Amino acid sequence: MDIKALFMGLAFAFMWSSAFTSARMIVADAPPLMALSLRFLISGLIGVGIALALGQTWRLTRNQWRATFIFGICQNAIYLGLNFVAMQWIEASVAAIIASTLPLMVALAGFLFLGDRLKPLAVAGLIAGFGGVILIMGARFSGGLDLTGVALGVVAAMALTIATLSLRGASSGGNVMMVVGLQMLVGSAALIGPALILEEAVVNWTPRLFLAFAYTTLVPGLAATWVWFLLVQRIGAVRGATFHFLNPFFGVAIAAALLSEGLNLTDVIGVAIIMAGILAVQLSKAPAPRPRQAAR
Repeated sequence: MDIKALFMGLAFAFMWSSAFTSARMIVADAPPLMALSLRFLISGLIGVGIALALGQTWRLTRNQWRATFIFGICQNAIYLGLNFVAMQWIEASVAAIIASTLPLMVALAGFLFLGDRLKPLAVAGLIAGFGGVILIMGARFSGGLDLTGVALGVVAAMALTIATLSLRGASSGGNVMMVVGLQMLVGSAALIGPALILEEAVVNWTPRLFLAFAYTTLVPGLAATWVWFLLVQRIGAVRGATFHFLNPFFGVAIAAALLSEGLNLTDVIGVAIIMAGILAVQLSKAPAPRPRQAAR
């Protein structure tokens, strides 16, 4: 892995993890689905505009179109939609911890439904990762953690798992920024109906809402997705997903720093276990080094 890919991975992990804190700020003052639909509309239009300026076209491959719709609906509409709704009741750190199980859920889904074989290291990683989540959630449930919010977060993570499995078709064939913009427009279109039916357009206009909305639209929404697609193209989905092991740490740390969310010893130990589990699962997928040929 070259130094550029390393910095891209670190930047993606930080931006992706920060989205939970900014989302928590938004839902405190605005209807979650309406805010998210508007965010996707703005991000999508900006993304398509940048793509056209870069000379990219609408001519996507069949796999790209298919993956764009699946990714737009599963990640943007279902995953982020449910997370925005859930964060009306749960803290940003809890949502980040649940979502950080993505690599674990992808590995488990591959084993259960796609016939993937799991190496002993991956099995140990799965047990450790989910064990860390249970440790944190068990302690928080005793402190009054909302079950509905957690359930929505779990369903959201499942949708993100499906979106991740469809990413390979979207990241090949060029036109990366166009794909990024279009999948956001798909998410906006999918959310506007439920938003108009289920929510009232009551907004508490505050400077924090404006800054959080602008940040979420441009950084986790547009920049992080673009960097992730480029990272997958550069080093592949398996190596790229290794950076997800940083998400529990970044997610909890950012929420504690900006929202003053509580952080105790159990959380620190649980996050460390989750990170170790995710890293073990990803390292188990790395190809074995080729043996060196003996000198003649």
